[in-house]
Amino acid sequence: MGRPVDLNVFDIGVFLVFIGGVVVFSMFKSRREKTSEDYFLAGRGLTWPLIGLSIIAANISTEQFVGMAGQGAGSVGLAVSNWQLFGSIGIVIIAFTLLPRFLKAGIYTMPEYLEYRYNSTARALMALTTVVIYVAVLLTAVLYSGGLTLHKIFDMSLTKGVWLIGSIAAIYTVWGGLKAVAWADLFQGGALLAGGLVTFFLGLKACGGWQQFSTTNADKLHMILPAGHEGLPWPGVMSGMPIVIIYYCGLNQFIVQRNLAARTLRDGQLGVIFAGALWLLIPFAIVLPGIMSHQLYGSQMAKPDEAFPTLIRNLIPTGLRGFMFAAIAGAVISSLASMLNSASTIFTMDVYNRMLNRNASQRQLLLLGRAATLVFVVAGCLLAPRLADPKFGGVFQYIQQFQGYIWPGVVAAFLFGMMVPTAPAATGVAALVSGPILYGLFQWRCERLHFLIQVALTFAIVLAIMALITFVKPLEEPRVLPVREGVDTKTTPEVKIVGALVLAAVAAFYVIFW
Repeated sequence: MGRPVDLNVFDIGVFLVFIGGVVVFSMFKSRREKTSEDYFLAGRGLTWPLIGLSIIAANISTEQFVGMAGQGAGSVGLAVSNWQLFGSIGIVIIAFTLLPRFLKAGIYTMPEYLEYRYNSTARALMALTTVVIYVAVLLTAVLYSGGLTLHKIFDMSLTKGVWLIGSIAAIYTVWGGLKAVAWADLFQGGALLAGGLVTFFLGLKACGGWQQFSTTNADKLHMILPAGHEGLPWPGVMSGMPIVIIYYCGLNQFIVQRNLAARTLRDGQLGVIFAGALWLLIPFAIVLPGIMSHQLYGSQMAKPDEAFPTLIRNLIPTGLRGFMFAAIAGAVISSLASMLNSASTIFTMDVYNRMLNRNASQRQLLLLGRAATLVFVVAGCLLAPRLADPKFGGVFQYIQQFQGYIWPGVVAAFLFGMMVPTAPAATGVAALVSGPILYGLFQWRCERLHFLIQVALTFAIVLAIMALITFVKPLEEPRVLPVREGVDTKTTPEVKIVGALVLAAVAAFYVIFW
């Protein structure tokens, strides 16, 4: 594994002050949460800077610092940045399409919308599937990657690292819900981007400057890879990735929950577009440092997932290591807290309150939300060390591949339901049932087919099933969705301008690194 990092008093002090300060401040800001709306949606009062940085902090974790940097160091190279750049495009489009619709409906969760559009069965199916995916895939992977980073850099056992990170995230999430998470994200989101960019510039200097680095790694600095590439073939990027992005940016509870908590539509739209702009920094803060690590220390790495931790251990000077430790710990804690809050929201509102006890008091909902958070973090901590098994193919691959069971069916259910008003309730249920089954069959029988292409094929078949059901037995009258009073759904001119600028920046990146 190599020698652990030697931390001096200053490093330890920086870490303790940062993490302790963030936890205390977030708990203080969320000390008055008394209702389910306060706890799960921050009283619907989040402003756009909080929303943007909170989305970044929720999205960028050690699954990126470890997984994306690892794929950058491996055969995929800079092309792994397609996930973030497609995300920037998708989140801007969603800001103008799906977000106004969801805010107008006044919903708590994504499964709740499916009940209004289809029926309670569709809501229950999505809720249960989402909770399982969050706990068994997302929470587990984030905890594992955080524990691996602490293990690699600081010689802490994987299991101890997992439980340490899980405990810190649980403290302020259980206490203050989404508002605590959002205020913690304000600091941790900035720290993780700053830490990644500091590492980029130090790595670039160690590699001899951009000219020498780009020449040495010319084969890794391409956004479009051949159709036969095992890691990220361009047909998979063009066919399956848009489906993934629609789900992740527009239908994924732990991202969309911040939008649902927006003070106004303008705050929600500017917040997500701000997040899309910040995503443009990820190639520089995470992926390129991974490539630099391979160039500088490739012989010291047993596997690509060790790229970013190895770069920190060898390159970051004394005095900055405490900050990097805090940034990495803050990244995983932030994502973990977001997932815990969203999983407990869905379990409490969609499973317990809707299916088991519709007359639950606000106190009961708050207590159950907090209890569910604790149960989920314990389950994740118990499962996380198992991802060390090489059969999972790296943490980032594990996260993306296993979420394929939920992506196609959910996206089809939402989009078809919105675009085809006569689609009956059976179409939504069919989509949510057939999606995981079809994707599982592709995983079982078509192992050589890239999982993104499997996602695209599954999505197409699910749409065909929904179209057939609608053709046979369409609704006589479209279902009426709820309307939340006082929500202005008109997009302001400055929001349109900012969105256009972000899309132009994405286009420029692709032109440069085609």
